[in-house]
Amino acid sequence: MLSDQQARSRAFTHVLLNSAAAMLGTAFLWYAITFWAYLSTRSVITTAFLGGAYMLGMAVLGVPFGSLIDRYRKHVVMTISAVGTTALFLLAGLVFILAPEDVLIDLGRPWFWVFTSLVLLGAMLAMIRGLALSTCVTMLVPSDDRAKANGMVGAVNGMTMLVTGVLSGLAIGQLGLGPVMLISIAVMAVSLVHLVAIRIPEPTIVHADGTPKAVDFKGAWGAIIVVPGLIGLIIFSTFNNFLGGVFMSLLDPYGLELMPVETWGIVFGLSSVGFIIGGALIAKTGLGSKPLRTLLLANLGMWVVGGVFTLRESVPLLIVGIFAYMILIPFIEAAEQTLLQRVVPLEKQGRVFGFAQAIEVSAAPISAFLIGPIAEYWLIPYAESPSGRQDLGWLLGDGDARGIALVFVLSSAVGFVITALVFVTRTYRLLNASYAAGDVNADLTADDTSEIVGPSPDQPGPDVLGRGFTEH
Repeated sequence: MLSDQQARSRAFTHVLLNSAAAMLGTAFLWYAITFWAYLSTRSVITTAFLGGAYMLGMAVLGVPFGSLIDRYRKHVVMTISAVGTTALFLLAGLVFILAPEDVLIDLGRPWFWVFTSLVLLGAMLAMIRGLALSTCVTMLVPSDDRAKANGMVGAVNGMTMLVTGVLSGLAIGQLGLGPVMLISIAVMAVSLVHLVAIRIPEPTIVHADGTPKAVDFKGAWGAIIVVPGLIGLIIFSTFNNFLGGVFMSLLDPYGLELMPVETWGIVFGLSSVGFIIGGALIAKTGLGSKPLRTLLLANLGMWVVGGVFTLRESVPLLIVGIFAYMILIPFIEAAEQTLLQRVVPLEKQGRVFGFAQAIEVSAAPISAFLIGPIAEYWLIPYAESPSGRQDLGWLLGDGDARGIALVFVLSSAVGFVITALVFVTRTYRLLNASYAAGDVNADLTADDTSEIVGPSPDQPGPDVLGRGFTEH
């Protein structure tokens, strides 16, 4: 008979594999829909709508989905998510079958928007499983092993990016959208059957402040501010994503200036191997005794890479730079996850993860919209003018994409300076102290625990402030 911890470990393995299958099926179809939409309509409005709507959905639905995870058992919420995604994909498939092709791709008619919106809503519902997975790490993995577990999650995410990034374009080109939809729906259905069969040893949570509201911004905010310095981490991550929007906007144009589109697609897809390597390194070695320090060091490395790989128009330099960038991303994500899983009580983690995602994700599209006009009408024309080439030639060299390179260098320099300054802030000291004070969820993975309850009105839960903290 398996011990409690062995049962938890087995459950985590199944949940991770199941989540990987769900991400694979969802991302495979979503990427394929994006490719198909542009190739069928030749309209950038379609890709702008799909990309913008997805990012907006993540920002808007983060807290509601997090509240849902805190209200109900994780297995129930994940199952509802799987059923909803599969059903919406099936409805989208029905629209694809019934609507003639010339009608479906006509942007002046409703069917294109109905079809893509159904796929978008299915992809949005699948986001619940990603948020729930983070709380499952807290429930099922001992505190000292969570960093490694988060590294495994990062490696799985990287593998999903690799497979979907490379295969979605090939599948659309060789098979068409119909077979792609069939494959995706089949993967989602199989993952649903597997999910129903999983047994998760989940504690019973009794909420001291009552059952969370359906959209509990107040509860999420209260859970964040009670941990000294935590709001500072979210603000820093939001700033990082703001600068990350610059890379999101200009990396594809830069790559396409240096190589054909087919080559660029393969290069970018294969660079996801770096994501897998980064996650695997964390799974093997962990993040050290101070995950926040690891997060900041990885950020410093990321900004160095971002500022160096465009200094010369070199395809090998670009490939090495993207690969290194991908290796560092899992360290940043896993460090934030590990810290939150240790300092935020389980019964509030869904709302905190959802709130953090909503705030952090919202920054990227804002900066993407801002940097486009700035780069197009100011930085790029200056860098490509005779005076700009004379002023910047020593730094950026010669080439057709020196204006984009200038944007990368400036953004990376700002990011490096801000990240370095965080080391001397009060937020950095408070969060390290909060992490060192102990795991507020340590009892969740105790072998002798048969039923675990959260705080009740008569029995206070983990005392974060009681560990020597009297102010935020």
